[in-house]
Amino acid sequence: MDVVFLSRIQFALNISFHYIYPPMSIGLSLMIVIMEAMFLWTKKEIYRDLAKFWTKIFALTFALGVATGLVQVFGFGTNWARYSKYVGNVFGAILAIEGVFAFFLEAGFIGLMLFGWNKVKPKVHFLATCLVCLGAHFSAIWIVCANSWMQTPAGYEIVGKGENTKVLVKNFYEVIFNPSFLDRITHVIFGAWLTGSFMVLSVSAFYLLRNKHVKFAKIGMRISLIASTLLLIFQLISADSTTRGVSKNQPAKMAAMEGIFKTQEKTPMTIVGIVDVKNETVKGLKIPGLLSWMLYRNTKTPVLGLDAIPKEDRPPIAPTFWMYHIMIYMWSIMVFTVICGWVMWFKESFSKSKVFSMLLIVSVLFPHVANQAGWFTAEIGRQPWIVYGMMRTSQGISKSINSAQVFGSITMFVFIYILLFLLFIFLVDRKIQLGPEEGKKEKGKDDTIYSDPFNH
Repeated sequence: MDVVFLSRIQFALNISFHYIYPPMSIGLSLMIVIMEAMFLWTKKEIYRDLAKFWTKIFALTFALGVATGLVQVFGFGTNWARYSKYVGNVFGAILAIEGVFAFFLEAGFIGLMLFGWNKVKPKVHFLATCLVCLGAHFSAIWIVCANSWMQTPAGYEIVGKGENTKVLVKNFYEVIFNPSFLDRITHVIFGAWLTGSFMVLSVSAFYLLRNKHVKFAKIGMRISLIASTLLLIFQLISADSTTRGVSKNQPAKMAAMEGIFKTQEKTPMTIVGIVDVKNETVKGLKIPGLLSWMLYRNTKTPVLGLDAIPKEDRPPIAPTFWMYHIMIYMWSIMVFTVICGWVMWFKESFSKSKVFSMLLIVSVLFPHVANQAGWFTAEIGRQPWIVYGMMRTSQGISKSINSAQVFGSITMFVFIYILLFLLFIFLVDRKIQLGPEEGKKEKGKDDTIYSDPFNH
């Protein structure tokens, strides 16, 4: 196989496996902050139990996120040396900032967050939790900033000639706040928060179905349902803004996302369809004018089609189309799941409605699928560019590697990642099976500390 194609597969494998964990860390850190804040406000021990339980799960996701994230950095040097040399002054600076301002903030306070429950005052522990949460979000901000610059480069200048050509920072503000950054970071953060809220939703539903830790699970369920409801609304608004930004800054990607082969008025949006790249058509259910309205608030305005883009500059159409639509389908399924959760909540029918309870339990996967599909849409849709409009992916590959070396490393990574994922699942399942510290009440206290705190 071609060394460029294999290197792309290797990077996709690494980033896909890594991207399982940061959204969970970010989402769970926010949920833990909410739980600890409610403990400080209500003084009810149930919130403390919730926060302590989910901190254990957070620690696992944090550890795996750090371990798998380091692999990406080495990948730039081994497989993408020409790319690193070309844009290292911009891209490398952003990654360095991520390490200094984000990773060290998390690492500096996570020990206090994990082991300081009975060693420091509650407000001090809450501050440590907030700082860890802030560090997790800072990490996402700088990583998305670096990737957004690759999607919509700005604030740079090109110096040198031939092999010595490189990109330098001309305006750091423009580098950070490049045209796609704000839309993409908002979309990514909402996706991460949904990942955390649906994880709490899933485990709470599991306990309620088994009739275990019922009071603990009910509080977790209600927190997660409220958070998920709000976040799904916010994510829809964010998706609208992000899509309009893609249409403006990366028209080829937008055309591939919706399979628009021909520029025409009243551009339709495909609800369900199959892409026929050979005949340049999409067969399926379409709503005429809907895409034009979504992007331009006018049903007659044409959306630029692939017919206006040279074939050598077009992204892979079918994969981009499917990844984008899978992301949309996952959002719709999450909406349906939350509606089912609220119905079951008001009817108090978790143990009776086993089918819907199982839906809530497996819903932990839905944000992950949406996150992965969204990331693939962004990355595949950027092709054939590694830096949009500046450097093609084929130009960024290292000269010193061959296909056999890359294939061997892929095999090794697959083996290691399978083992790490199985270990992660085993440890998380063990924590869930052991359950929270509910019931370890101080002597002399009554059951009111486990009453519904929303009636406080």
